[in-house]
Amino acid sequence: MLEVKNITKEFPGVKALDDVSIQFHTGEIHALMGENGAGKSTLMKIITGIYKPDLGEILLDGKRIEIKNYKDSINYDISMVHQEIQVIPKATVAENIVLDKIEHFKKGLSVDWKKINETASEYLQMVELEVKPTDIIENMTAAQKQLIQIAKALSANAKYILLDEPTSSLTNYEAENLFRIVRKLKEQGCCIIFVSHKIEEVMDLCDCVSVLRDGRSMGTRRMSEITRQDMVKMMIGREENIHHMGFLDVKDEVVLEARHVGKAGMFDDMNLTLRKGEILGLYGLVGSGRTEFARLLAGADPMDTGEVFIGGKKAEIRSMVDAVYKYKLGYVTENRKEEGLILPFSVLDNMTLLTLSDLTNGVGKISEKKAREETEFMIDKFSIKTPEMETVIENLSGGNQQKVSIGKWLLAGCDILIIDEPTVGVDIGAKQQIHEIIWQLARDEGKSIILISSDMTEMITLARRIIVFKDFHINGEITGLNERVYEYGEVSSMLGAAMM
Repeated sequence: MLEVKNITKEFPGVKALDDVSIQFHTGEIHALMGENGAGKSTLMKIITGIYKPDLGEILLDGKRIEIKNYKDSINYDISMVHQEIQVIPKATVAENIVLDKIEHFKKGLSVDWKKINETASEYLQMVELEVKPTDIIENMTAAQKQLIQIAKALSANAKYILLDEPTSSLTNYEAENLFRIVRKLKEQGCCIIFVSHKIEEVMDLCDCVSVLRDGRSMGTRRMSEITRQDMVKMMIGREENIHHMGFLDVKDEVVLEARHVGKAGMFDDMNLTLRKGEILGLYGLVGSGRTEFARLLAGADPMDTGEVFIGGKKAEIRSMVDAVYKYKLGYVTENRKEEGLILPFSVLDNMTLLTLSDLTNGVGKISEKKAREETEFMIDKFSIKTPEMETVIENLSGGNQQKVSIGKWLLAGCDILIIDEPTVGVDIGAKQQIHEIIWQLARDEGKSIILISSDMTEMITLARRIIVFKDFHINGEITGLNERVYEYGEVSSMLGAAMM
């Protein structure tokens, strides 16, 4: 058993953890849940030696241990697989797996590559990944890289494996495969500490759950004894608010039309219309073609055939620069950390990234006063929680990062927004806030929104017309959602039928 006992950790102005005690047992999958900022990451960094607690202790099988760095945690059979995939792209699979234990494979001044490859093969078999130890990792899928990281943890003989949001970049099929392997590791006596914002996958996979809220432990419950609403209430202090958000004043005016769009190897003769004030959903599994089609519309990737009309006129969109500055079309990417934001830059810098030319004074110098005023406006508008606008954006929670990612397009004056997986990797409280933001943009400001999501609840909550994608084709369309209130089950049945 691994136990954290009375752990307290403070940072300047913030008590990240306050007297937290949790026990993790081998042979179980133990979920760790809470909103962004609840203390999950801080606790994991303490368990793996990245942070040192101010108070409290860590015990292994009842004996106090000192974990001063990550290497110490490995020596105590504790390893972590981070949400952001951490591999060396140009290195081989085997090199990535043995990277932190290369000294075990040395013979004098040389390295025993045969033994390295044999060892890597052994652990690749354990995670059922059919790649060669000598393969270069660079062009592998996110799921393959995730399994290689788990193989690396197992190669350190880890009994306690911390998985941080492991399915955030996986398709449903890949996630199911990962769950099967995680269950097998549990049967072999490992303890999997599973961090996720996805309540359904936690309830399906895990044996028990510990919840943190505002740095304090809300308790540990067996999964057989807890409901979804119980879990939500532990996380946010109230029940989840799933309701019909109302109807939109959708105009007859078509603001965007795609005609006969094609892309070699992907699409053929794709058609779509978006009306003023509408939230149009693109629904389907990850990999069904929704994002790829949206990127064509936004100019992120070139289309081979077809035309796009904005406001009834043919649009010449050769890049995202054309989309935003010529046609006021913005694209909020699903990959905010790599494509949507510049993480080492401040909230101010990210928010005004698209409007620098508008912020210059007569001599070409940026008006700091105007930049700060516009950033302050968006911080207030979206209730962005940040100590100050100069705060580096990677220090904000995922939900607040996403609000900045949306806000920068609005500052650029975009009337049409493509918003791709708006709540991926954010907690349930931030999810509701982002839903309110999207709804108000359409209802109160008349923005036209293409919403891409694989979250059925999110799609039913927000979209008033839904196009279903499957295998890079439009497989069906759900209409009438803006005319009457449907029960959740009715719409989910219609979506399921359209997916067939």
